[in-house]
Parts: sequence; structure tokens; C-alpha cells
Amino acid sequence: MTLRSLLSEARYLSREECDAIARRALSFATADETRVLLNSSSRGNTRFAVNQISTGGDTFDAVVTVISKFGKRSGSSSTNQFDDEGLRATVQMAERLARLSPEDPEAMPELGPQTYQPGRDWADATAALDPAARAQAVEAITNPAKQAALVSTGFLETIAGANAIANSRGLFAYNRSTSCVLTTTARTQDGTGSGWAGATHYDWSRIDSSALGTIAADKARRSAHPVAIEPGRYTVVFEPTAVGNLVQFITRALNARAADEGRSFFSLPGGQNKIGQKVVDERVTISSDPFDPDVAGAPFSGDGLPMQRVVWIDNGVVKNLDYDRYWAQQRNRAPTASGGSIRMSGGTASLDDLIRSTTRGLLVTRFWYLRPVDQRTILYTGLTRDGTYLIENGKITKPVKNLRFNDSPIFMLNNLDEMGVPVRVSASEGGDPGQAIMVPPIKVRDFNFTSSSDAV
Repeated sequence: MTLRSLLSEARYLSREECDAIARRALSFATADETRVLLNSSSRGNTRFAVNQISTGGDTFDAVVTVISKFGKRSGSSSTNQFDDEGLRATVQMAERLARLSPEDPEAMPELGPQTYQPGRDWADATAALDPAARAQAVEAITNPAKQAALVSTGFLETIAGANAIANSRGLFAYNRSTSCVLTTTARTQDGTGSGWAGATHYDWSRIDSSALGTIAADKARRSAHPVAIEPGRYTVVFEPTAVGNLVQFITRALNARAADEGRSFFSLPGGQNKIGQKVVDERVTISSDPFDPDVAGAPFSGDGLPMQRVVWIDNGVVKNLDYDRYWAQQRNRAPTASGGSIRMSGGTASLDDLIRSTTRGLLVTRFWYLRPVDQRTILYTGLTRDGTYLIENGKITKPVKNLRFNDSPIFMLNNLDEMGVPVRVSASEGGDPGQAIMVPPIKVRDFNFTSSSDAV
């Protein structure tokens, strides 16, 4: 069985194909426990620059990874050779490596059979998007930009694939999923104005490329010839993308072990944590739900644990921390298995409403070059980018030069004035589909900008 024959039609492995391959791989195993992971996908991308498509490509691949365990020793090996010879060799290599590896005192046994909810992160519209359709979507951005004497660049990527897990204890899990992302930057001919817009979803029909191009172009025109302002603490209206850029760092800091061991914002003295304590404004609730149709994700984890909805912060109070299987066992708790998506509560205001209610402040489109400063406070630094404006008496009056900030999303959500309607955003700094994030625009007090930047 060759990779070409497997992927020639659907371009990803079906449930039946995954089950058959996993069974054959497990038949060669002699280890105490064996896990088989299967990943197959079709990826397409179109890149554009200077108002024209510059590159495009489509790739198809499938990989089998075998994890072998002898007691607390484990080893893994991967292949894209799906015949008996290739699978047998991969199993044998994983077992050789397992025998050579040191014992892992925190190793957990394989799970037995589980019950899974069907995944919701698949859309035919995304799977069917071909190079011609991608080109049409890009031209909806580049043609208007060219007519407006702006320079547009960007990247469109789609992924359609399937993942499966099987093990020697009878577990089997399968899910097919799609994702797509489109981001674009428009700049003025003189290079002084830059605007950005982006969106990501599992469903391509939920992304409007023409609207993204219009937003980026408008921001580029309005941000030309920015003026410098003094750094300091400002009232700031954050667009949803900027909120997503920062709020995701809160969820990344929710590791229960780090909190219990005193290495986290969520730590308390004496090996305790902040579950049950108020940490942000009471209007803020942050949750993860792999079956939420707006931010759907995988229905199982990498070891086959069924995913579930988890509320992390409920009306400002820490409700849960993220327990993996080992630390959950140590603390006599259930593992969380949340799926990793983010939904933050919001209000009813529009972005324009937040601007109108601001006497003097800044509007921030998004952040760039975000880097951690202090994990104990979730303090980060980074730069505004592609559309930063001064607000005076409820109106945007002028573009300002980009600013570096040093602040924490925890501090930000404690200084909350207003929240708007949540929307799904593209909050990945690298431009990939990234984490599924749905957050509102917000207005906050006293956000800390430390210096000005000449970078556009």
C-alpha cells in the first residue's frame, strides 16, 4: 500500500483506512504497550506580494508514528511507508529505542477504549478550495489595492486532513478537520502607511476576502504619515485581534503543575494555587470548548483522552487550571483535556461605540514581536503594528507612530472599561491558522507604553 494510492482521491486517510493501518502496525508489536498515531493532510497555499500572486503550492502527506513502551521506558519512530515492511521496520525501531531509553518516572499507562463526541471542525467549503478559487480570493484583495495605488501582500492557506489514534489496549479515535487562514497587509506607495486584516476559521465560507482587503486598505490610508506621541499610560481601545494577541497568554499560563510548584501567576504560597480567587474584572469569562461551532477543535488529545468544555475564568474568578494526566493523578483530580480553543465573554457595544465613548486615547489594531518578560505576572512586551491611531473626543484624529508596551493581560483585564461583541480572530504572530480564538474589542485604562518606534 503506497502513500500515493492512499491519498489519490480524498487526499487524507478515512476512518477505515486508519483503522486497518493501525491494526497492521499493532500486529507487529512486542512491547508492553504500543500507541499508533496517524496524521494525513492536504495543504494548499497562495502567497501574494506587490498586488500579484507570487507563489502557490499544494502538498499531500501522511505519517504513521509508533510509540512503544516497556515499563516506564518509551521510544518512537515515524514513517510514510504503509506496506507491511515499512510498518514492521517502524515498530521495530520504536521498540529498539524504547529499550535504550531511560525510565520516565512520570510515564502514564495507555488509555483503554474511550467514548468520543463527533468533531465539529470540518467544512466541505475549506476542503474543496482549489488553486483557482484561492486565486480568485486573492484577486479580490489585490485588484482593488492596485486601483487605489496601494501595495498589498498576504498569505492564504488551507488544510484538510485526518488524525487517528489506536493503541494495544483497544483504544481507537478518529477525526477529520479543516482550517484556513487569510491575512493581508496593505501599504501606501511612500511606505509610511500600513494596514492589516486577517481571519481564520475551519470553514472557508466564513471568511470574506474582499472585506479583509477593504479593511487593510482603509487602515493603510488612514495610517500614512504618523506623528510621534509621548509614551506613557493611555486609555486604549483594542481591536479584537489585539485582544486575542494578549488574552491567549493567560490561557497558556494556566498549567496546574507550574502553579502548584510556585512558578506561575496562578501560584500561591505553600504549594497552593489561585483556583477560587478573583484575578480579573468580574465581567470576564474565558472558556475552551472543542465543540463550540465558532471555535471548534479536536475531540481528543494526543494520547486519546476525550476533550471537553472547560471554563477557566468565570466572572473574573479562576475556576480551573490545566491538569495533564500525570499531575491530575498526583493531585487526585480529573485531567482537564480542554482542546485549547479560547472564547472570552463580551458586551453589546461595537468598535465604533468604544471609540465614541473615549475622550482621549489610542486605537490599536494588533501587536507584533510579542515576547515574555515575567511569567509570574504574565508580563509581556511587544509593538503595535499596521494601524495605531489617536482618539480625541470620540473620533480618530490622526495616526501615531508605533509604540512598545510592557504590560500584562491580567493588568489589562483588571482595568477594563467596556467590552464589545466577540468575534473570531487571527491572533497568530506567524500567520498560521493558530489557536481558535474568539474575543471582543475592549477599552481599558492605563495601558503602559514604554517607548516609541519608527518601524512602520
